[in-house]
Amino acid sequence: MARIKSDGSDYYQERNIKNLDKIDALLLELPPFCEDFLRGVENRTSTLTRLNYVYDLRIFFDFLSKRKYRGSKAVLDITLEDLEQVTDTDLEIFLSYLSNYTFHNKRLSCDERAKARKLSTVRSMFKYFFNKGLIEVNQSAKVATPKLHEKEIIRLEGDEISSILDTAEYGNGLSRHAAGYHEKTKIRDCAILTLFLGTGIRISELVGLNNESIDFTNNSFVVTRKGGNQAILYFSEEVGDALAAYLAQKENDPRVPGEEHALFLSLQYRRITVRAVENLVKKYAKIVTPLKKITPHKLRSTYGTALYRETGDIYIVADVLGHRDVNTTRKHYAAITEDHRRSVASAVKLHKQEDDQ
Repeated sequence: MARIKSDGSDYYQERNIKNLDKIDALLLELPPFCEDFLRGVENRTSTLTRLNYVYDLRIFFDFLSKRKYRGSKAVLDITLEDLEQVTDTDLEIFLSYLSNYTFHNKRLSCDERAKARKLSTVRSMFKYFFNKGLIEVNQSAKVATPKLHEKEIIRLEGDEISSILDTAEYGNGLSRHAAGYHEKTKIRDCAILTLFLGTGIRISELVGLNNESIDFTNNSFVVTRKGGNQAILYFSEEVGDALAAYLAQKENDPRVPGEEHALFLSLQYRRITVRAVENLVKKYAKIVTPLKKITPHKLRSTYGTALYRETGDIYIVADVLGHRDVNTTRKHYAAITEDHRRSVASAVKLHKQEDDQ
């Protein structure tokens, strides 16, 4: 199917086009009715969600072909009538199978969260065809979701925050190879790390920023949230200084293409990729805190934790971070409530003090 080409100024449009192209290609590996399912959920899901549905369904139908039909029925030959014959036991076996399976000649395994996501995808498909009256039973509703254990919140502490910014600025501890590039990227890298740590921005939001997104008059910028909604976030003077320094460097660099709208650029003077940002965070974090696996999301958690400690208001944290459900925020930052419990332990007095008499 022909698609409108992006000029690169709209990262999200470009990403959606790529996702749709991937979906079209991968649908050729799935039973034909899967296209009907994706079309049916199109208006309430993002292209990334649907792409993940496709990835999950490839594994599910490969499982059915190999294990339920013992290779007697190819994936493309599976029908809605076959889907109707899938039992809750089959789905429980599928979840067990995900602990150690082979797909496209690769040995893979899923943790409890990956299993839960794949089960959710399969349930969505069964529910869609059941509600449409195209299958008479929906056995997926009988299968329990794998128990999810709470993961420890990994984040940077106060001294580590200063250290990672200093490392990005001065390059201390970098390998000889990395140090060779550091002079070219240090101002950009400082701006990226400062933006993560000072606003809690998501990596996709950061990569999608354009030069026009930044408003220094109000110390704010526009981001596109999950689901495509736009929001205005505000930043401190410290973040503003880091951004201004990077923009000034770009303005003085004649190699920056005049038609390039992206805020953060790679060494090839194109919009920086998610993978490149992940790698630069990992590079500096390994020097500062080698025992912690710090990712851009962990920098976001670091900001969320600091904001919660300062405000004690979970609703403000949820709003700034763009969580649709405050329970998501509460789950991530529940451990911090221990600080607040400790701080208010002496707030209620049982005996009047002398100066209260």
